[in-house]
Parts: sequence; C-alpha cells; structure tokens
Amino acid sequence: MQELTIILSRVQFALALAYHIIFPTINIGLCILIAIFEYKWIKTGDESYQKLTKFFTKVFALAFGMGVVSGITLAFMFGTNFAKFSLFTGNVIGPLLSYEVLTAFFLEATFLGVMLFGWKRVSQKMHFLATTTVGVGTLISAFWILAANSFMHTPQGFGLNEKGMMIAESWMKIIFNPSFPYRYSHMIVASLISAGLLVSAICAYNLLKKKNIDIAKKGLNIALLSLVITTPLQVFIGDLHGINAFEHQPMKVAAMEGRWDTMKGAPLILFAVPDSKNERNELEVSIPKLASLILTHDTEGTVHGLKEVEQKDRPPVGIVFYGFRVMVGLGFIFILLSFVSYYKLKKDKLSDCPFILKSLILMGPMGVLATIIGWIVAECGRQPWIVQNVMRTSDGASVLNPAKVMFSLTLFSLVYTLIFIVFLYFFFKIVKKGIDSDAPHPVIDTYQRTAWHETE
Repeated sequence: MQELTIILSRVQFALALAYHIIFPTINIGLCILIAIFEYKWIKTGDESYQKLTKFFTKVFALAFGMGVVSGITLAFMFGTNFAKFSLFTGNVIGPLLSYEVLTAFFLEATFLGVMLFGWKRVSQKMHFLATTTVGVGTLISAFWILAANSFMHTPQGFGLNEKGMMIAESWMKIIFNPSFPYRYSHMIVASLISAGLLVSAICAYNLLKKKNIDIAKKGLNIALLSLVITTPLQVFIGDLHGINAFEHQPMKVAAMEGRWDTMKGAPLILFAVPDSKNERNELEVSIPKLASLILTHDTEGTVHGLKEVEQKDRPPVGIVFYGFRVMVGLGFIFILLSFVSYYKLKKDKLSDCPFILKSLILMGPMGVLATIIGWIVAECGRQPWIVQNVMRTSDGASVLNPAKVMFSLTLFSLVYTLIFIVFLYFFFKIVKKGIDSDAPHPVIDTYQRTAWHETE
C-alpha cells in the first residue's frame, strides 16, 4: 500500500511541477528580451521596439499570473505528500524557499505594476528600470529555487542534530553546492532559449501572414541573435554539467548513457533499447571511446556502469536514457534552425522561406518542452534518493491512504489542466490581436524620449 502511495505522490508532484515550470521558464528569458526591446526603443526612438515591448509584456504578465497560481500548491505538497522529507530537511530547505519569497517575489510584485501600467505615468527611464528590476527578480527567484534543488542532488554544508534532523553548518556550502553553478546557468540559458523560440515563433507567424512585417523582422533579429548565442552555449554548459554529475552522481550519468558495465575506453551510445531485466542493450549504435573522451577527457578513461550498485540503488534507466536523447536532439535542432534562420534574415530572404517560418512556429513551445524533459532526466536520474545518498524517496514520503492520494491527484490534474487551457486561450487571443494592437501615443512618447536624453 505504501509503495502505491509513494508512486502516486511522486506522480502528483511531478505533474504539478511540470505544469508550473512552463511559466517561469518562459518568464526568466522573456523579461530579458523585453528589456532589450525597451532599451532599443529608448536609444533609437523606433516605435517598432515600443510595440514589441508592449506586446511581449502582455505575454509576460499572463505567464507570471499563471506561474503564481500554479506554484502556490507546490510548497503544500512537500508537507502533505512528503512530510518526512520536510521534517528532515526543513531547517535547510525551508529558509532557502523563504528567501525566494522575501527577496525575489516581493521585488517582482512591486515593480511589475509599474512595468504593466506605468506607460503613461512614469518616464521612460523609470519604466525601463522597472522592467530590468523585474528581470533581476526572476533571476533571483531562480537562484534560491535552484540552490534548494541542487542541494538535494549534491548536499553539503549540513549536519544532524540530536533528533537526527538536518541543521545548517555552512550556508555558503549549502547554497553554492557542487552542482549549483552548472544547474543555475543551465536553467537560465534554457529559459533564454525557450523565450527566444517563443518570440521567434510569434514574429515568424506575423511574417508568414504578411502582418507587421517591419516589426516582426526587428523582433526576429533580436530573438534569433539571442538563439545563435545561447544554443551553442547551452551545449558547452551541458557538457560541464554532465562532467559534474559524472563526479557526484555517477549512476545518473550511467543511466543517461545506458551503460551497464564499468569500462575503460567507453563508447558513446547514440541509440539503444535498454533491457533493465537482463542488464544489457539491444540495437545499440555507438561511437568507440567517445564517452570516455567526453567525461574524462581521455580516450582510455574509466566510465562507471550501473552494475556497480544493486538494482534497488539504480535510477529508472528507460526514462532517463530516452529523455536525455530527446533533450539533446531538440537542442541540436534549435542550433541548426537558429543559425539558418538568422542567416536568411540577414540576407533579407527569410520572408521568402515559408518552410523555415513554419519550422520556427513549430519550434515555439519546444524550448519549454526540452526544459521539462531535462528536468525529468535530472530528477529521475537522482532516484532512488530524494536527497542524494542521504535520504531515500521512500523514506521521505508521507504515510497516506492511496485512495486519498489518487483523489488529490485527479483533482490537481483537472485544476492544472484548466489553468493551462486558460493560459492557452488568453495567449492565442493576445497573439491573434497582433503585435501592433496598441494605438500609438506620439505626444507622450516624444516627451518621455526627450526627458530620457536630457538626463544623459
């Protein structure tokens, strides 16, 4: 019975977090792009950038609201479904989550009002400050959340009190644990890629429909340039993240690689069908010695296999193995599409390439999807530990009636699906209205632009 409860509790939390992660993933990167649009408007006086700023601010506001609504229940799920984990780690995880509210959320909430409603009420300089401050707030929010999450993967800087509960011994070590720099940078760049793809998709849609062509091209120029920078950068960061995981979570990497036996000169497995029961791979396609070269920087380096530990200590191989390949595959598609699209845009030929425009539209949500898949790979790869090598997931779960967990799972599924449907409805409504849906305010804009330059 308890085993079923654990499975249902994990599914419920995973479902809630998968829905929630959509919105901060969009917002972290989108707010940075909005700030760039607004800066370009201030420096050039080009009304196209003002319209891009206003349009994508609406998308940001919608995602921000949905993120708040979908995120409220997550903290409660720790207490209801994983009470033993909350009790054991509360002295460490609790403050980190509280800092996120005290620093980031209040900062975002304060300046978000100015960002959304301050167009006619404050100067350009103040409005731009509000936009950048909200962007900084999203980065701070991600900082604390990922510090807590990274601690669960690579815990350090803690001790146990007389009751056997975690206590903080070094907050610097807890926050800046071994995987945090890589996880944080990986997530921020993933958000920039997700936002860049979303902005590119909307602008490509306008080009395809021959609407707001000049505005769409300027939006694409910035969005695609950001993708040209961030997509290759993500490969580099991901490689560093993988090497860090190889050092601290070797079984996660073994599952990602589909590697059963520890060996020197290990090949990189491009594709296989892992057989967990017989501890082998079927239909394996690999490149000799490349895994050792990537992970150890030595073609004869030793790479760990899953057989080093008992089955009960191994992560679920299938979901980690296939999920990793889908994520990486999407990443290389993003690189190819962004470089080709940016090249065509610079040659002023993108409008004549409907296939590329349709591909950009199709890839619009795929950055978020890749982020969700990456999160699944990371979290499933940590199993069976809820805190790596410290507490098992089974030991952290609450003792509950499976029927009650099933009821709450069903209810949350319906509620989160409704939230997502509402988000999609208003999102497509905003997109359908168009980038140039706001009437211009030439007198106000001229005054604000003059006031800005007088302060320089």
